[in-house]
Amino acid sequence: MKRTVGLLSLSIFLAACGSAGNENTAENEIEDNNQNESSDAEEAEEEEAEDVEESTVDMPQMDGDLADHPRAMLETSLGDIEIVFFPEQAPLAVENFFKLAKEDYYDGIIFHRVIEDFMIQGGDPTGTGSGGESAFGEPFEDEFDESLAHFRGAVSMANSGPNTNGSQFFIVHADETQLSEEMFEGSGFSEERVQYYLEAGGTPHLDGGHTVFGHVISGMDTVDEIAAVETEGADVPQEDVIIENVEILEAYED
Repeated sequence: MKRTVGLLSLSIFLAACGSAGNENTAENEIEDNNQNESSDAEEAEEEEAEDVEESTVDMPQMDGDLADHPRAMLETSLGDIEIVFFPEQAPLAVENFFKLAKEDYYDGIIFHRVIEDFMIQGGDPTGTGSGGESAFGEPFEDEFDESLAHFRGAVSMANSGPNTNGSQFFIVHADETQLSEEMFEGSGFSEERVQYYLEAGGTPHLDGGHTVFGHVISGMDTVDEIAAVETEGADVPQEDVIIENVEILEAYED
């Protein structure tokens, strides 16, 4: 989020019989109508099945089995943050993070932007918010997946617009007190997604604008502590909060 985050804007989504001239013709028309009715019924069933499938998308951040997912520990100057990653949904972002971590790219980098009740952001070796490069040597494309969202604890790619992902990332700090049911009216979000947001908190207005590729599974107390530090200027901590090391706990195999 090198660009300024705008106001909450959630996208909106909405949701013959013939007569007979003779017996033979009538029989043909009845057969045709039966076939049409059968076809219409099948289409209706398929559409209903698609609606059910869409409204019950599994959300691995909240209810998934994370045992076999790659994991890493961010060792910071204020404590450790353990993160699980989702290579199936965001393969480029996960590969990028692990490649950079193995190169010690993140070691010694500060959290250069901290906004309590919103997020903490790091990953820029210049510490300015305008630097950093991906492991691929160039910006890579966004990866949006319906099963991942910006719930509290989500790890997501910072960017300066569509398909401009580099090395910077942020961790969502906003809790459930920042949200209300009214915010989701007309959003098109599934009931499950809305309910998780209302229970866990997060920043739903970032969905579809930033690539979620990980989630904090332990160490949110450290995220809380980082988010609470005194800042100045452009939300820069007065005292550096440093990523001292990234320890790979469960490797990502690309």
